Amino acid sequence: MADRVFIHGLEVAGIVGCRGWERRIPQRLHVDVEMETDTRPAAASDALADALDYSAVAERVTAVVQASTFRLLEALAERLASEVLAVAPRAEVVLVRLTKSRAVPAAAGVGVEIVRRREAAVR
Repeated sequence: MADRVFIHGLEVAGIVGCRGWERRIPQRLHVDVEMETDTRPAAASDALADALDYSAVAERVTAVVQASTFRLLEALAERLASEVLAVAPRAEVVLVRLTKSRAVPAAAGVGVEIVRRREAAVR
């Protein structure tokens, strides 16, 4: 399947990190979510009921990041992928990319990117 619905550059603050200051101060994360889905039903009907609701996905991702107390980006990414698959039943595959600014002084950002398929999703 080649159709994708995406959210790029969602900025959300949350607690993520292992160092003392990272545990106390929410950090701004950049979140990208890409979801593979068949867009033909939505294209044919022009109805939201037949589409993947990226607004609902953005709301869930925002809520999870804001409530985060994860130490590792990998753990947060896994949780986000699971939540996206739960809130977007039309998505068969989800890519989650998290970028954390200022974690490495000489880098614009560091992060993690994962891909999860519905049949392998953690439930």
